[in-house]
Amino acid sequence: MLLCVLALLPSTWMFTAAGDRLRTTADAPRTEVAVVFGAGLWQGEPSPYLARRLDAAAELYRSGRIKVVLVTGDNSRVEYDEPDAMRGYLTEHGVPDDRIVSDYAGFDTWDSCVRAKKIFGVDRAVLISQGFHIRRAVALCEEAGVESYGVGVQDRHDATWYYGATRELFAAGKASLDALFEPDPRFLGPEEAGVEKALASAGRAPAEGR
Repeated sequence: MLLCVLALLPSTWMFTAAGDRLRTTADAPRTEVAVVFGAGLWQGEPSPYLARRLDAAAELYRSGRIKVVLVTGDNSRVEYDEPDAMRGYLTEHGVPDDRIVSDYAGFDTWDSCVRAKKIFGVDRAVLISQGFHIRRAVALCEEAGVESYGVGVQDRHDATWYYGATRELFAAGKASLDALFEPDPRFLGPEEAGVEKALASAGRAPAEGR
């Protein structure tokens, strides 16, 4: 029984940390930045799951609820570039290129959250992912210092969905360790002014010193 309780603690922490911060595209708070997490490519194009995340971001942009989209994903190999594929999809769906910022070192959720804060200077954001992942994203970004609200896009419950939902049970353990020990991302690097420049193009003056 004790082992079962311990095994469920990380998931309980995630649900508690996310609390009442989950929204839909219709009632997401007006926030300057949305963060879209990578979810795989199919032949160089966003997977159906990733496409639905990007559709939600485009909808938020068109409705005026966000000004800039930070796309964060894996570009650890020359032939695999999630952020550029995400950028291409968004521009095809009405988001101007100068309102999109790419994070090429978002290798996992914790890395993406820390880099959003430390590299891109994001203090508040709407996070976009699938429903089974969004609570972990919100919990980790909150721990990284980003005031976060989550939009969990809906998908039909196919084999991929069940795999993702099951994977979250194990990912919750790693997430709790990340929150506890706050490790540096695999790649941190210098600060980047991409978000500030994108906001400036949207009509907000850049902050001093960035």
